Order: sequence, then C-alpha cells, then structure tokens
Amino acid sequence: MSAPVPRRAPRARRPVRAVAWIVGAGAGLVVASVLLESVLLRPHPIPPVVSLRLLAHMLSGGALFSNPCAGAALGPAGCSGATFIVLYITLPEVLLALIVGAALGMSGGALQGVFRNPLADPFLLGISSGGTLGAAIVYVYRVGEAQADLYLPAFAFLGSVATGMLIFGISRGRSSSIETVLLSGVAVANLLSAILSLVLLYNPFGAEQLTFWLFGGLALASWTVDGIAFGAVLILGTLLALFGRELNLLQLGPEVAQSSGVDALRVRVTVILLASLTTAVAVAFTGIIGFVGLVSPHIVRRLAGSDYRIVLPGSAAVGALLLLGANDASVLAFPTSYLPLGIFTAFAGVPFFLILLQRQRRSAGMGSA
Repeated sequence: MSAPVPRRAPRARRPVRAVAWIVGAGAGLVVASVLLESVLLRPHPIPPVVSLRLLAHMLSGGALFSNPCAGAALGPAGCSGATFIVLYITLPEVLLALIVGAALGMSGGALQGVFRNPLADPFLLGISSGGTLGAAIVYVYRVGEAQADLYLPAFAFLGSVATGMLIFGISRGRSSSIETVLLSGVAVANLLSAILSLVLLYNPFGAEQLTFWLFGGLALASWTVDGIAFGAVLILGTLLALFGRELNLLQLGPEVAQSSGVDALRVRVTVILLASLTTAVAVAFTGIIGFVGLVSPHIVRRLAGSDYRIVLPGSAAVGALLLLGANDASVLAFPTSYLPLGIFTAFAGVPFFLILLQRQRRSAGMGSA
C-alpha cells in the first residue's frame, strides 16, 4: 500500500494580515489627512469638530448634522467658507491623490512582474512622453482655454494612449518579444521628445506652464475629475489584479509558465497594455509623478512576500498612501502656495532608487562570482 500523499501546508496568513494592516492604516490616514489639511495646514484654520461634522454630513447625504457649524464661532460667511474648503478643495485633492497613487502603484507592480525587474516603473515605455506632448498642445496653442480643466486631461490621455498604440503597432509581428516592445518604446519616446522641442519653440510661455505641469500635482482635482479617474482606475486595476497568478508563474521563467498553460507572450502584452492605460489615466489628471510606482511594490514585497495576487492590490494601497503623504508634505511645507507633488516624491524616491540599484549591483556581482 502506497504511502498517503501529504497534504499541502496551509497558506501563510501573514500576507493577508499585512494587506489588512495596510488598508486599515490607509483608511485612518485618509481621515487624518483631511482633518490635518483642513484644520491645521490651510491658511484658514477650521475647528476640528466642524470638519468632522462636514464630512459626516456629506457621507450621510445630509442626514447627519443638518447644520455642521452649529456651536462654532464662525458665522454664516465663515461656515460657508469652511464648507467650501473641506468639501470642494481638501476632499477632492485627497481623493485624487489616493486614486492616482493607487494607479501608479499597481502599474509599477505589474510592470516589475512582467519584466522581472525591480527597477521597472510606470513610465518605462515612454507613455508619459505622449501625455506630455498632448498637454503641450493645449498650453502652446491655447486649445480650449475657457475649459482647460476638460481639455488638458483629455489631450494628455489621448497622447498617452496614442503613444501606447504606436509602440504596440511597431512591435507587432511573429518574432516580437517583450524586448521589442521596450526598445520600440524608447525609440518612440525619443521621437516625441524631438517633436515636443519643436512645439515649445512656438510659444516659450507655454513651455513655462508645461514645465510646472510636468512636476505633477492635484490642481485639476474636483468631484467630476475624481469620479472619472476613479471609474477608469477601478476598471483597469481590477483587470490587472486578475493576472496575479500568471505573473507568479512568469517569475519562474517563460518556459515554466508555458508548461503550466500560460501563454507568456499574450499575458505580458496584455499586462503591459493595461498598465500603460492605467498610467495614462494618472498622467492625464496629475502630470508626471515619479517614483511612486517604483517604490510601492518593494514596500509590499517586504511586508507580504512576492505573491502577485497580494503585491498588485497591496501596491495600489501603498501607492495611494505615498502620494497622500506627499500631498500632506506639500501643504505642510507651503500652506499658502502650491508646490508640485513630483518634487516631494523625487526627494523621497531618488535615494530609494540608488539604494535599490546598489543592491542589484551587489547581487549581480555575487551571482557572477
């Protein structure tokens, strides 16, 4: 009689707990951020109780606290100003930071899995170059000046998507590979940079506006923008998360994945396409915010392991928190003015990138010894 086949060890619950902690901490940070920005950091301080009542009033659809400013020495004008600051400035900015941070974090995690390279980030394929060219057209040629909040994200998104389609069109073919897609992206990005330089020569003032946009920020935040961005990121992020198992198999090599019934090339192209579209949404509404997509997956892997079924949603949660923290740092450092968030993410991300690069060089050196 043959020996019984041992049962598989139960799956460790540590990753689930880690993600639960991330989500719980994120929810607390969101509330704290809204209160911090609206109460302490804005040029017009608002009593904490008023901020809480305003949030409860909005979330309950008006059922709670019909007069959120009751008992506060604000007066009608002060109450109206507090309502506007919390509900129409602070809260839309916080939510857009969360949405875009989640998009960049998940895109970075997906691309690191596809390329099996921890240095990959959402702007690897040059999608941002197309978005930049689209934004430049709006600024330089003054397209839709009266409705800039609509035309700027629309042109940036179309530019990003068109660039992605061009890259995939160039790299199509029976002999295409992931390296072909990457090299095509590099070539197209350089071509678009040359076109951008010609466009900016037409109007130097447009170049100044574009430079500010390139650093990334939440200036376009509104309830309408948040709704559009949330819907797009929710759909694309959900589709990306469905590829967690396939990305796990790809880490073992294309041959192993193929023997397990996974079409490695199809999965790679699909994931790159979804990640590019997700990045295009982020670029369209906030400009280029670097390093969030690079750093987030590494934090998740340190906390919860390398299972991409956990890494992808975890990277979205961590990316949202990182960009929210950058927004808080911006308001804290310059409460009466606006500073692009890309500056803060660069200060935090560049040292992390250099440390990661040094570790990669050391591991490569030990492997070759």
